[in-house]
Amino acid sequence: MTGAKVLVAGVGNIFLGDDGFGVETVRRLSAHPLPDGVEVVDVGVRGVDLAYRLLDGYRTAVLVDATCRGGAPGTVYLIEAAAEPLEVPVLDGHRMGPDAVLGLLATLAAGTGGQPPARVLVVGCEPASLEEGIGLSAPVAAAVAEAVRTVLEAVEEALREAASPSGPQPERTRAERTRAERRTTPC
Repeated sequence: MTGAKVLVAGVGNIFLGDDGFGVETVRRLSAHPLPDGVEVVDVGVRGVDLAYRLLDGYRTAVLVDATCRGGAPGTVYLIEAAAEPLEVPVLDGHRMGPDAVLGLLATLAAGTGGQPPARVLVVGCEPASLEEGIGLSAPVAAAVAEAVRTVLEAVEEALREAASPSGPQPERTRAERTRAERRTTPC
């Protein structure tokens, strides 16, 4: 890591339709000027790589992925991920969603001495189709612009909190208000 305080990682498989949402969102996000201290990466299906990268001293991580929560296709979610895994992750190099990656962090940190982020957010989008095929469905493609805005807001908040001597403030943004369900659901 090169002094970055925030990692934004696009997760997903571009060969499975809407599962490519995270990858497309970070591609579009890369066209925006970003402040110092923010690193944007396309991790695709490289979940283990992402798990190790999360131990590189980032204060906040924003993971962008297709997320099944039962809403209408194209619904964008901002989820504050649970600090502790709710179950032992199943290791599958091609289907490691945010839950599995976060579930590995404690084990990897113990073995490497790395430090996981203090805060992990997931910007998710309800998929319409995860069938084989390249390209996003119409509702998910239309949601990418909203997801980019949501990521930019989350990054701005994270940098503001990092600059504050007292850390996170009591009044939080949409991430805090939408954390009733704190885990993502693999699609």
